[in-house]
Amino acid sequence: MKPKLMTTREVSHELGLSEKEIIQLAQNNNIPHFRIGGEFLRFKKEDIIKIKPKIRKKYGLSENSRSLKNRTKEFLYFNDFYIGSVIIITALLWLIVKDFF
Repeated sequence: MKPKLMTTREVSHELGLSEKEIIQLAQNNNIPHFRIGGEFLRFKKEDIIKIKPKIRKKYGLSENSRSLKNRTKEFLYFNDFYIGSVIIITALLWLIVKDFF
């Protein structure tokens, strides 16, 4: 059975960097990666484990270096469409329902 390739999000959690930083590292060829369908980045787990100490040293990271601020920024960056949609739908529902009460 072939080993499962890691996604950008999984590598982000493994290295303690944001997904945006992982994408930049891959674009600069600092992390061995594959492109699936010419668009999606995938990584071999063994490659990530090999370069993990090098990346951590380069960025000065400890094991628990992802702060709440960075995790929040990353969450908002990757989920802004859904958050905006919920706000718009809630506002529209409020406009519809407010006249009934």
